[in-house]
Amino acid sequence: MSDDLEIGPGLVIAAEELGWTAVRSGGPGGQNVNKVSTKIELRFDLVENRSLAPGVKARLRAANAGRLDAKGRLIVTCDTTRSQSQNLELAREKLCELVRVALVVPKRRRPTKPSRGQKQARLNDKRLRGEKKRGRTGNWD
Repeated sequence: MSDDLEIGPGLVIAAEELGWTAVRSGGPGGQNVNKVSTKIELRFDLVENRSLAPGVKARLRAANAGRLDAKGRLIVTCDTTRSQSQNLELAREKLCELVRVALVVPKRRRPTKPSRGQKQARLNDKRLRGEKKRGRTGNWD
């Protein structure tokens, strides 16, 4: 594969960091599925990658832990069409989308405290609930 993968403006994954193999698809499909290797397994080497920032790599690794192999490569598979070339393009698009999602830095949570009114309302609720439950006791004298 000689095409670099363009993620966005200014961000390109080199073709050397990508590798793919064609394998036979599983499931129903008749003779085509048994004879033709149309399923694509696209591998992206996260360890050797130099174009992504370490934070992006970490988010990509964390979000896609189930897609990583033992060598730390991200594996994207596609077997939706009966064409090997179309499946390869779809797998490349999937990888682009995974990287685009990982590029977004999550907002940091700012810790907040409940207001005095919220605390008071919660305590009143607790008191009323307790009174209701105490009213259910078996004081049938």
